[in-house]
Amino acid sequence: MNPKVETFFEDLKHWRPELSKLREIILGCNLNEEFKWMHPCYTFQNANVVLIHGFKEYCAIMFFKGALLKDDENILIQQTENVQSGRQIRFTSLQQIIEKQDILMSYIFEAVEVEKAGLKVKLKKTEDFKISKELETKFNDNPDLKKAFEALSPGRQKAYLLYFSSAKQSATRESRIENYEKRILNGKGLNDCVCGLSKKFPSCDGSHKNLK
Repeated sequence: MNPKVETFFEDLKHWRPELSKLREIILGCNLNEEFKWMHPCYTFQNANVVLIHGFKEYCAIMFFKGALLKDDENILIQQTENVQSGRQIRFTSLQQIIEKQDILMSYIFEAVEVEKAGLKVKLKKTEDFKISKELETKFNDNPDLKKAFEALSPGRQKAYLLYFSSAKQSATRESRIENYEKRILNGKGLNDCVCGLSKKFPSCDGSHKNLK
């Protein structure tokens, strides 16, 4: 049991009984407990297997390679259409978790077998993601922006493409592109701080003002 996870549970204001039960179930599957992305994360031979987290309307466990699980019970949820690998199982009560305990353990053991077999989710390449017409227009109007974008790492390009295209309204897509134009020109990713690290990176505390 990881001391950082202990602190996490001590500070919990919502879903404590539910997340505590999920923790108990996962630890019963002999996974190693770590603390990543500000949440309890469970690993097998240093590979991330499952993470527990709570939201306003539900709590959940998230399988990092859930897309590879058979899902015989049809309970895995893809959070958004752009999530390629991870899948959730959601709960709104402790009783739901207790009733599904054996099923959860079978899914966890299957996820461990996925790691033992070295299976990987086939992820989309950058060129497989749709470039919105608003971004295409920006590229045509400003070749330097297109050049700067193409110089970004594939992961940073994907993050921008997903963020820009996820807006339903054209005006919102245009606004997002304009807000991040300077960041792209400066070689920064969507989640990068001015310190050069990602806001999601453990060494960055996220206290820096983002470069706009």
